[in-house]
Amino acid sequence: MENLIISFNVVLPLFLCIMLGYFLRRIHMVDTPSLNKMNQLCFKVFLPIYLFNNIATTNLSAAFNAKLLAVAVGGLVGQFFLLMLLIPKIEKENSRRGVLIQAIFRSNFALFGLPVALSLCGTENIGPTSLLVGLTVPVFNILAVVTLESFRGGKPSVKKMLKGIATNPLIIASLIGIVFNVLQISLPSAVQKSVTDLGGVATPLSLVALGGSFTVSKVKEYRKQLAIGVSGRLVFSPLLMISIGIAMGFRNENLIPLLIMSGAPTAVSSFPMAQQMDGDGDLAAGLVVFSSGLAILTMFLWIFVLKQGGVI
Repeated sequence: MENLIISFNVVLPLFLCIMLGYFLRRIHMVDTPSLNKMNQLCFKVFLPIYLFNNIATTNLSAAFNAKLLAVAVGGLVGQFFLLMLLIPKIEKENSRRGVLIQAIFRSNFALFGLPVALSLCGTENIGPTSLLVGLTVPVFNILAVVTLESFRGGKPSVKKMLKGIATNPLIIASLIGIVFNVLQISLPSAVQKSVTDLGGVATPLSLVALGGSFTVSKVKEYRKQLAIGVSGRLVFSPLLMISIGIAMGFRNENLIPLLIMSGAPTAVSSFPMAQQMDGDGDLAAGLVVFSSGLAILTMFLWIFVLKQGGVI
C-alpha cells in the first residue's frame, strides 16, 4: 500500500494540472490560439530553462557507475532503433509514427524519477538516479528530434534533420547545461534563483496546455495507437530494461533508476515538441494523459513484483 501511495502522490499533481487545463478550455477561458502560444512558450523558453538548470546542477560525480550508464543509454538507443523499424510497419501515417515512437522510448524521467527514487532509495542512495537523469535528458531530446524530423513529411532529409537537431531549443539547453556542469560554472545567486523559478513554470504550464488541448471525442479514433503507445511505454519498455538490468547484476539503488526511466509515463514535453514539429498533437496529448494515469497502477505493480523478488 505504501508503494501505491508513493506512485499516486507523484502522478496526482500532474493530473490535477491537466484537468485544470481541460476545465479552463471548457469554460472558454483559453482557446486554440492561446494554447498554441502557451505551447510555444514552453517549448522555446521554459522547458529549455528547466533542462539547463536540471543538468547544470546535477552532481555528475556522485555515485558514478559506468556500467549502469552504458546499460541505460545502450538500452534506450536500442529501443529507438527497434521502434524505428517496427512502428512504420504498424502505423501508416507519418504524423502518428513519430509521435508513437517518441511516446514509447521517451519517459517523464526528470519529473517522475527523482521523487519516486527518493521515496524508494532515501536521500543517501539517490545518486545513481540523479546522475542518470542528467545524462539521459540530452539523449532523449536528440532521439526525439531525430524521430519527429524523420517523419515530418516527404523523404527524410539528413541535412534538414541535422539542422533540426542543431536548432532545437531543448538540445541547445541540454548541451549548455553539460558545459556549465563540466566546467563547474556557477551563476550568481540572484540569476540562479530566477533560472530556478522560470524553470519551475515549465511542467505546470505544459500540463495546463496539454489538458486544454486534449479532446475526449478523439479517443475512439486513436484507440489502436493509444493501446500500442501506452502498453509499449508502461509494460514492454520496463520489461526489457529491468530484465537486462537484473541479468547484468544490478540490484536496489542501481536497478531502481532503470525501473523508473523505463516505467515512467510519456514525457510531458513530448506533447509541445510534437505540435511544434508537425506531429499529431491530439495523439501526443492522449498518450501523455493515459500513460500518466495508468502509470499509477503499473509502477505500483512493478515495484511490488521487484520487491517480492528481492531485487529492490
